[in-house]
Amino acid sequence: MTITATPVTSNTTNSTSNTSSTATDAASLASNFTTFLTMLTTQLKNQNPLDPMDTNQFTQQLVQFSQVEQQMKQNEQLATLISIEKTAQSTTALAYIGATVVVDGSKAVLTDGAANWSFNVTKPATATVTIKDSTGQTAYSGSFSVNPGTQEFKWDGKGTNGAQWPDGSYTMTVTATDANKKTIAVSTEVQATVDSVDMTTDPPQLSINGQNYTTDKIKRIVRPT
Repeated sequence: MTITATPVTSNTTNSTSNTSSTATDAASLASNFTTFLTMLTTQLKNQNPLDPMDTNQFTQQLVQFSQVEQQMKQNEQLATLISIEKTAQSTTALAYIGATVVVDGSKAVLTDGAANWSFNVTKPATATVTIKDSTGQTAYSGSFSVNPGTQEFKWDGKGTNGAQWPDGSYTMTVTATDANKKTIAVSTEVQATVDSVDMTTDPPQLSINGQNYTTDKIKRIVRPT
């Protein structure tokens, strides 16, 4: 196993339903508005010239119809924007397939005798790394002196006693103490390849080491060496 320090660097159904509902509302508004204009025209034609009706109510109703129509148009535009955003999310998620990425987490897969993690400390410290298999059995444990920043930890699959562990899923935990023996916070990350994308969820989910992540959880993309 090796440990190195690295610098810290800075759905279609719903859409169809919404469209259908909007179209129905628009048709209803148009029908009501036509009926209103017919009634208004009829009353104006048959009003008493010597005692004309008060048009304030008609004016208020016209304003209300106009406001409702504007709101419906805004809703249509928002629905269009949401649809565009969902399409963009799906396109972005698909581009991650096969990419090597870094996400917050502690579980990595040992493949061909190699598994990668990284962790971050804020000050010089002594870090104790413990790796356990899927059953909770400790495979490896060791302590290292680390500097502030992101530390990359590569495990070759060999246990504390030197025995080779089989490929599979392993979990790493890290505890650290400073020079005064005070515990300091440690955040862990895993580096792995995006295996697949679940497009049935909103937003789409990336499958990494058997766990699902949304694209906003991706911290870094690593170029293959």
